[in-house]
Amino acid sequence: MDAAVPQSLFSLTPDQHAIRDMARRFADERLAPYALEWDAKKHFPVQEIREAAGLGLGGIAIREDVGGSGLRRLEAALIFEALATGCPAVSAYISIHNMVAAMIDRWGTPAQRARFLPDLCSMATLGAYCLTEPASGSDAAALRSRARRQGDHYIVTGVKQFISGAGSADLYAVMVRTGEDGPRGITCLLVPAGTAGLSFGANERKMGWNAQPTRQVILEEAVVPLENRLGEEGQGFRIAMAGLDGGRLNIAACSLGGAQAALEKALAYTAERRAFGARIDSFQATQFKLADMATGLEAARTLLWRAAAALDAGDPNATQLCAMAKRFTTDTGFAVANDALQLFGGYGYLADYGVEKIVRDLRVHQILEGTNEIMRVIIARGLLSA
Repeated sequence: MDAAVPQSLFSLTPDQHAIRDMARRFADERLAPYALEWDAKKHFPVQEIREAAGLGLGGIAIREDVGGSGLRRLEAALIFEALATGCPAVSAYISIHNMVAAMIDRWGTPAQRARFLPDLCSMATLGAYCLTEPASGSDAAALRSRARRQGDHYIVTGVKQFISGAGSADLYAVMVRTGEDGPRGITCLLVPAGTAGLSFGANERKMGWNAQPTRQVILEEAVVPLENRLGEEGQGFRIAMAGLDGGRLNIAACSLGGAQAALEKALAYTAERRAFGARIDSFQATQFKLADMATGLEAARTLLWRAAAALDAGDPNATQLCAMAKRFTTDTGFAVANDALQLFGGYGYLADYGVEKIVRDLRVHQILEGTNEIMRVIIARGLLSA
């Protein structure tokens, strides 16, 4: 693996600073003040999500001819980190929406791009990514949802599990089996909300991510037009995995932003909290903990930017680097948020301070977009095949 890192990764351009600052202002003004309320009420803030599209965040890496912002993965990482300082759950949903749009931008026909992407970029249409099934999580190639060809339609039957935005989204990118067992028999279909035979399970009760719905997507003899097939038959697994490279970077960035917010809260709290006659940030044990938290986040940020640059450049090692960044950053982010809670002591366990919400929201990042154990499998596979 080429270990050289472009010099530009160590200093952002003025445009990149502006993009990050814009996303952070939106997070500070439109997400952070309401995040605890949304979490408590299990409210999906569609209005605020669509406001983000007005800043170009509905199609971050989408080409400009269909309304996208035409940015790179590095800029996307900056955006999702900044958004997650306001609410990791909302930032993560916007990431998933962008992943669906990016799949269509890359693999769609000109007609599909023109039909679907303008509304996805404006977020008039919200997207959902449907790969996981009740009996096939990490072993995604074993999925059982099946589509049979009938004239100029597919008839689809199956159940998708843990689908973010399900029931509220307008377009579902669904991986189904159209051929043989294994990855080569999988096809991607774009299923609009309102399709006959499409329904949803109950909203799941979750540890975190309460500001976005998570439900089963149920297809019972659902009729999907042939023109809604993304790519060719048998390309679905490749499309799904390619989408996950960018999705893993985005989720890593969401962990980074949530953990950065937790660090900022801990810095403010330890500066004002007094014990034994002194501010607790004057104690060396506290200072060392804060120093380790900041160092971990900076190391994670550097690896994330390196992986994003590799994906932008089409580096053959990009998938391995994305797995490294996702594994390291989500583990580090959760650890930093948990350390922040500890610095708050008993107050950290209370909902009012917002740290326990960050801990709950970041925990799932070590599981979704491929568990961190699967990330190790991908990394090891790349090492051993080199």
